[in-house]
Amino acid sequence: MNRWTLAGLGLIAGCASTGAQPASSPAPRPDSASAASQTFADTLSVDRPQYPSTYQRRTNPPVLIRNATILTATGQEIPGGSLLMRDGKIVAVGTTVQAPADALVVDATGKFVTPGIIDTHSHLGVYAAPGTQAESDGNEATNPNTAEVWAEHSIWPHDPQIPLAIAGGVTVMQVLPGSANLIGGRSAIVRLVPARTVQEMKFPDAAYGVKFACGENPKRVYQSRGPSTRMGNMAGYRSAFIQAEQYRSRWDKWLKDRKGDPPARDLKLETLADVLRGKIYVQNHCYRGDEMAQMLDLAKEFGFTIRSFHHAIEAYKVADLLAGAGTAGSVWADWGGFKMEAFDQILENLALLTKAGARAVLHTDSPDGIQRMNQDMAKAYYAGVRAGIPLTRDQAIRWVTANAAWALGIDQLTGTLEAGKMADVVLWSADPFSVYAKAEKVWNEGWLAFDRLDPKKLYWTDFNLGQTAPGVGR
Repeated sequence: MNRWTLAGLGLIAGCASTGAQPASSPAPRPDSASAASQTFADTLSVDRPQYPSTYQRRTNPPVLIRNATILTATGQEIPGGSLLMRDGKIVAVGTTVQAPADALVVDATGKFVTPGIIDTHSHLGVYAAPGTQAESDGNEATNPNTAEVWAEHSIWPHDPQIPLAIAGGVTVMQVLPGSANLIGGRSAIVRLVPARTVQEMKFPDAAYGVKFACGENPKRVYQSRGPSTRMGNMAGYRSAFIQAEQYRSRWDKWLKDRKGDPPARDLKLETLADVLRGKIYVQNHCYRGDEMAQMLDLAKEFGFTIRSFHHAIEAYKVADLLAGAGTAGSVWADWGGFKMEAFDQILENLALLTKAGARAVLHTDSPDGIQRMNQDMAKAYYAGVRAGIPLTRDQAIRWVTANAAWALGIDQLTGTLEAGKMADVVLWSADPFSVYAKAEKVWNEGWLAFDRLDPKKLYWTDFNLGQTAPGVGR
């Protein structure tokens, strides 16, 4: 098949509890026809998705990468290593892996291999290029609590920024609503593959996240109608969860007894009730350390766990609290100082989180940054090393792979290079800690999604057709 466009995608789409956290491994996906026949009450009782993924793995012949330095994100760095993938899975990793007769062999002498990169904080698709008002769909800034909205209902799969992220080695990302609201709505976990619809990108059975925002943003957006202070923000969260507790109680009682008509549905409270049930992950935009501590207290009050604080400029100040709560810190390498709550940014944030035993995650919140996450990883790693913080390359690789996968609840499936995991694999032209390294080949669940050396594997969306020359601009 020639260079991909979505117009031709029809040809490839068919190929191929208190403090409790949801299990990392998703439940088996029901078939879509069966799911479609269920009422909402049934979806609650048997956990069927309301808007199921239609993603299908693309077929690909077995591939053996050999003679590479393999950074597994499991604690091992394997010089002269080989990796075999077949049927979308990693079959073997080591120094003595043999190539099956039907395998495509890739000689990676002098090159490096890592897991596919995962960005836990993106707005691609909901703030699509070219950046006009028509593509600004990330903030439903009409109420401080818009838990009823879902990012997937805004994602434009033709966003021309998506191929650029793939060319940076990214295989999975979490698309979040913006941060105008206290509770901004559900996130979507998507695979970066060509698609006509968001359902064709959705990571099957991945748990939803829900976007919370602390501090300055909701204060600024709602200052004329409230909340206009941080204490108003906190009161807004508490009020929402008091209602959610009552809603969950009514529904749980009805599901147990099945007497009379089911309670009336409320889209806001459905999302928050599932937070209380441990089915939806809280992804919390929050800059200041003292506010993170407040939000951890809120979670204790209502019996849920915050999965990750995002941006978390001052996470290093409360790293021990995050480690104790089992909450990740998803942070930038070096952004800061652009508003008061970002004033105390330091370059050693990720390193200090790692030293404290918290799960450190590097994210971007940027259509530019997502194209070079390996460089941000390297910047943060060397900042920690220069400061004398004990840190390994493997720990740094985990910031953009294994730890990121954990923050999304998909770590049993992807994020490391080990037998049985999904074959989300990047071949780098050089050491990914080098500013000169580029993603040369990217496999998404074993399918070659990008090949910098093959013009037929340079993907651009329908939006680009007739607008830009083929290629990825990197």
